[in-house]
Amino acid sequence: MDQDVNANNSPPAERKLPRDAVAVGVDFGTLSGRAVVVRVSDGAELACAAHTYRHGVITDRLPGTDIDLEPETALQSPEDYREVLRTAVPEALRASGASPEQVVGIGTDFTACTVLPVTADGTPLCELPGQARRPHAWPKLWRHHAAQPEADEINALAAERGEKWLARYGGRVSSEWQFAKALQVLRDDPEVYRRTDRWIEAADWIVWQLCGRETRNVATAGYKGLHQDGAWPSEDFLAALDPGFSDFVRKIDHPLSQLGERAGGLTAEAAAWTGLPEGLPVAVGNIDAHVTAAAARTTGPGRMLAIMGTSTCHVMNSDVRAEVPGMCGLVLGGITPGAWGYEAGQSGVGDIFGWFADNYVPPAYHDEARAQGTGLHELLSAKAAVAPVGAHGLVALDWHSGNRSVLVDHDLSGVLAGMTLATRPEEVYRALVEATAFGTRTVVEAFSASGVPVRDLTVGGGMVRNPFVLQVYADVLNRPLRVVASEHGCAVGAAVHAAVAAGAHPDIHTASAAMGRVREETVDPDPVRAAAYEELYALYRELHDHFGRGGSRSLHRLRALRNAALAGGGTEKGDR
Repeated sequence: MDQDVNANNSPPAERKLPRDAVAVGVDFGTLSGRAVVVRVSDGAELACAAHTYRHGVITDRLPGTDIDLEPETALQSPEDYREVLRTAVPEALRASGASPEQVVGIGTDFTACTVLPVTADGTPLCELPGQARRPHAWPKLWRHHAAQPEADEINALAAERGEKWLARYGGRVSSEWQFAKALQVLRDDPEVYRRTDRWIEAADWIVWQLCGRETRNVATAGYKGLHQDGAWPSEDFLAALDPGFSDFVRKIDHPLSQLGERAGGLTAEAAAWTGLPEGLPVAVGNIDAHVTAAAARTTGPGRMLAIMGTSTCHVMNSDVRAEVPGMCGLVLGGITPGAWGYEAGQSGVGDIFGWFADNYVPPAYHDEARAQGTGLHELLSAKAAVAPVGAHGLVALDWHSGNRSVLVDHDLSGVLAGMTLATRPEEVYRALVEATAFGTRTVVEAFSASGVPVRDLTVGGGMVRNPFVLQVYADVLNRPLRVVASEHGCAVGAAVHAAVAAGAHPDIHTASAAMGRVREETVDPDPVRAAAYEELYALYRELHDHFGRGGSRSLHRLRALRNAALAGGGTEKGDR
């Protein structure tokens, strides 16, 4: 039962805090979850603990079954999420030296759109008897791209009907989002769709697990659920997509909570999981990149934050409302209450570097890295960094996981042009890093061209540990980069929101100023390299527009051939 007695869920006006008060932030990522304990007064990180998901990303076969999955599927297990609460939170609290009584609140963030079908009481359908063998009963991870045909239908119909909300998403809805994924469930497994009482973002579901009551946050509803100007897409629009889809809004409709509000109090069960006091304030759920703005001190207008990890998400507040082609959404209050929050992104960044290092680097390089006592990425970066810009004669397109912004097309795939028999692994690695930097530049330029100025750029996430990657980005963008001081910016941002929900700070801006941290030194561009990158970027844009804007459909045809061949080779369904 909900322990919160504050009916409107707003933080209390005043609250007597314990000495050395701390907040707990929990970040649910793609492969693992982590918890941090953060001091409320100054943002000092006292401890962090991580838990790797036992099932990871489910892409080939449902756990414990012989059921193969169709291409582009990416699922997860909800029990992995609960295990983060049972393991990482108590471990971080023990390591911090703080007592449970010092904790004033807990906040969470999640990848998005990671979404799951549940019953009216929040039970995931995959945990019901007889449902574990149905792929669509499981949570769909953000990078589940098998709903691209449904996204194409939504885009075509919305454009044909002139739906006003479409412009808020740069003119295209992504296959990663709620409506496309749900329409796929209806088409592929109507029984699962029928049994779904609530279709809910994992960001909101995990809060439900903590405080025992359903809430919906304004960010995921706006960016991933097409909620604009107080309304969802109309029943008439949904019925035009599919008559069976006309009731979908009833599965998601719920009063929306603002970010930084209190969702409820920790239940007895969740308190036992986490080792935290029953009734502890629980912050409203949030998206990983968006919550990090508070940790990065980028809540002011025009301050873009790029969270660079397996993928990259670009978020920014602005006092300007404009239509930016290819963005992932424009939501009032989507990052902080009262401001227009913009989101854009790249579907593959660190994933691309990891794919290349894991599969295409020869054994001699692995041996050399071991002999030097360093990692393979560090070795490739060191070798790549010494060459002049353009010396590899390569240019790549960073679409190995499709394109999120600015083309919003997950049927695109990666391209590497210019290879010869003399091409070295470190040269390919550099070209891939440059491609992701070029992708970020296209995002920044799209905003600027639309009248939404980007004053400065701050970067966070796992990629900030690689100085070579940061330098390439600074040179390609030809602007200094501010760097989030914490390696756990998402979790710290969740802790900042927890402090606001608990009344330790009056609002997110104030809490960000007190608890957020950015490195004093910036990563500055080298003028010579920045100038040299102009021609290489022009080549990138030439290929970008040729393959991505209709000059050639070859990448789409190759993807279709691949999926058809894989589907014909033993999956349960053929080419959709």
